[in-house]
Amino acid sequence: MSESASEEEAVPGAGAECAPVTEYDPAAPAPLNVPRTPTGNAEVDAGLERLADTDHLATDGHLEVYEDVHRGLRDALTALDARPGPPAPAGRPAAAPR
Repeated sequence: MSESASEEEAVPGAGAECAPVTEYDPAAPAPLNVPRTPTGNAEVDAGLERLADTDHLATDGHLEVYEDVHRGLRDALTALDARPGPPAPAGRPAAAPR
């Protein structure tokens, strides 16, 4: 083969009939296809939908989404604790321990 030969000529099978080799990138975005079933709670459902954003991000971008969803779920649970419950039953107050 001469030194003036092109790479295409130097590589057997290379040419228009071969598909280009694409490099595998394990950090490339790939949908997880995890089903997200609505709960009926708007705040929780919003967090579940936010998780869908990870399908379009590289793995190094997932942490931000997970932390955001965790914060939202924690806030939703804290709000449940802060809501006033039913009134205490009427009657005699409990006796003080002796």
